[in-house]
Amino acid sequence: MEKTSYTILDNINSPKDVKSLGMDELRTLCEEIRHYMIECCSVNPGHLGPSLGAVELVVGIHYVYDAPEDKIVFDVGHQAYAHKIITGRREAFLKNRMKDGISGFLKRSESEYDAFGVGHSSTSVSAALGFAEAAKMLGLGYKSVAVIGDGSLTGGLAFEGLNNAGASKADILVILNDNNISIDRNVGAVHNHLLKITTDPRYNKAKKQVWDGLGEGKVRNLVQKVVATTKAHLVRGSGGHLFQALGFRYFGPVDGNDIEQVIDTLKKLKEMRGPLILHALTKKGKGYAPAEQNQTVWHAPGTFDPETGERFESRVGVSRYQDVFGEVLLDLARNNDKIVGVTPAMASGCGMNLLSKEMPGRFYDVGIEEEHAVTFSAALAAGGMKPFCNIYSSFSMRAFDQIFHDVALQNLPVVLCLDRGGIVGEDGATHHGCYDMSIYRSIPGTVIAAPKDELELKNMMYSAMLAEGGPYIIRYPRGYGEGVEWKTAPYEVLQAGKGEKLAEGSDIAVIAAGPFAYRALEAAAEVKEKTGWSPAVYNIRYIKPVDEELLKDVYSNYSRVITIEDGTVLGGLYGLVAEYMSAQEKPIPVRAVGIPDRYVQQGTQNELREECGLTKERIFDVIMQEFQKK
Repeated sequence: MEKTSYTILDNINSPKDVKSLGMDELRTLCEEIRHYMIECCSVNPGHLGPSLGAVELVVGIHYVYDAPEDKIVFDVGHQAYAHKIITGRREAFLKNRMKDGISGFLKRSESEYDAFGVGHSSTSVSAALGFAEAAKMLGLGYKSVAVIGDGSLTGGLAFEGLNNAGASKADILVILNDNNISIDRNVGAVHNHLLKITTDPRYNKAKKQVWDGLGEGKVRNLVQKVVATTKAHLVRGSGGHLFQALGFRYFGPVDGNDIEQVIDTLKKLKEMRGPLILHALTKKGKGYAPAEQNQTVWHAPGTFDPETGERFESRVGVSRYQDVFGEVLLDLARNNDKIVGVTPAMASGCGMNLLSKEMPGRFYDVGIEEEHAVTFSAALAAGGMKPFCNIYSSFSMRAFDQIFHDVALQNLPVVLCLDRGGIVGEDGATHHGCYDMSIYRSIPGTVIAAPKDELELKNMMYSAMLAEGGPYIIRYPRGYGEGVEWKTAPYEVLQAGKGEKLAEGSDIAVIAAGPFAYRALEAAAEVKEKTGWSPAVYNIRYIKPVDEELLKDVYSNYSRVITIEDGTVLGGLYGLVAEYMSAQEKPIPVRAVGIPDRYVQQGTQNELREECGLTKERIFDVIMQEFQKK
């Protein structure tokens, strides 16, 4: 990519350079940052829409506050690209989310300006409160700021943080980046006037004097209630009242895409103490017409032509697993009126948007609330429904307690579909779905299915619909399937705990989970072609319950075993096979191929699978090594 030259941005190497700019230069800088984001993300995909909308907020924060001394905590990281670009990572942003490049999220080991690492949402308020309390206890004078999106505010952890921060009277500013609505014209003049009043130092000095004069007691409490109620209705309806009820002083809304208003407001708020919340209205995708017009698609659009906005697709004719899930769920729901879909804010990402459009009364998007999604699903099941709850694998770990207590312990028929199992790619360590098979295998009575292709996913969903009790977990990878025909194939019940033998062989058995059964078949065929050796290949299908007949067959007929899985080798497929073999009278050796006991960083799926040995070529090498040990 030939890099564009920028008048202001090319000279910004740290927030100190931002502080030296005049207002017109700041406006130019914001325009240039947006152009640079679009330029980079068009060839190197990322979370574009949210960061386009937050440019002025980020520039304003760094203009007013003194990072890294002041602690700026971003929620999720989707809105923090401008933060990365102006904190010494402008050139590094060219390799954002690439292998050996910078992370797409906040990462403490990457920069001193990343005060707190984050990959998932709703953590920023709790983290900023921790910094504020640490500063107080250590006698340090730094400020603590949390930037949280309106979507992240749906997460229960955000409200836990707000509740604690308000009660503790901590010196913390929470900036609510609200990109879901535009500024309401009919309150524009009123809210601008009230904003100037409520942030004016003279107003706040006078308010403090009146407050102190009233003292503790009924009169002060009565005045406080009148002020809170009046201000809440005049400024922002029930929103301001809610935050004030949690112990925060509420300011706004401000136009978060007006750099002058952002800076003027933040300067005044910086001089105040206690729990403060600033409500900033921004436009997701700001400054790029395609992203403004279709905000859901342009949240993370993939590669595209920056001039025309044309998005580039790949592998035409091959279904993605999320599309298989979405179409099968809708088809099952058409024929079973007890089926409902539940998702924590990932309807389009998991494919449940199809159900939401045709059967909105049987679809629930509960917001970014994985724990609630599972317990809600459990009660739906207890009430006689058949919920399919879809959560990305890495995010499901937030709901372990609910999966255990509310679903498994009560043996409720909840189908948990864990999308993005295994290596997810560029989102990196916070998003890889490496741990699900190992974690949930420890829960008694749980079914854990790992389909090898699109057709098995279809049939496992059908089998889960018919199953009694739960949880019934189906985990499958991000991206495209194997290209098998699944739409016209009839439904087939797959017995839980029953795998299949894919290829006959001798001496060595390869047991694979999920789509890596195909890579094992390909590697075994190449071994046979080049050497005449013929390893057997099994598709385990179910991590739990274990197929003891399959393992007995392997133990009785082969001298060595290789397990292949796109999950951590500790406790997953390798764990269950090694446990079985070690318990036999004459144990046979088991070799693991899978995700090692370390954090895998960002890169393409293919690059990271190569790193972990999860390619046909690497599996071929392992099979050859095992044959040579005989």
